[in-house]
Amino acid sequence: MSGVRRSSPAGALVLLMPLAAAAQGWEPRRVAELQLLDKVNARVSVLRATVDEPAQFGTLTLRVSACNARPADEVPDAAAWMEIRDSRRPPDRQVVFRGWMFDNAPGVSMLEHPVYDVRVLECRGP
Repeated sequence: MSGVRRSSPAGALVLLMPLAAAAQGWEPRRVAELQLLDKVNARVSVLRATVDEPAQFGTLTLRVSACNARPADEVPDAAAWMEIRDSRRPPDRQVVFRGWMFDNAPGVSMLEHPVYDVRVLECRGP
């Protein structure tokens, strides 16, 4: 053959996967319910953070910019876009996390911090 690759049925499935993901709906919500762990004293807390309003936990400031949930007729999941700052760090290095966190896949995108863990539990409200 002259460098032409033939597609396989598995290759066609890979190409269709983004379409399947796009078909799965997300609904915007106003409040992110977050689970926070202070590893120093083993304190677990639940924090409700309203979208676009800063919330505090220890030295962290959390700002949720978007919180989305699956429709009621789909498998439950939540995804929150957030920025987390740590006031103990120098001003130019205070952002310790920026991105999406997922309820059903917390290991995909997570805060790596020596003192705190943050996890999305749920997105609520209209």
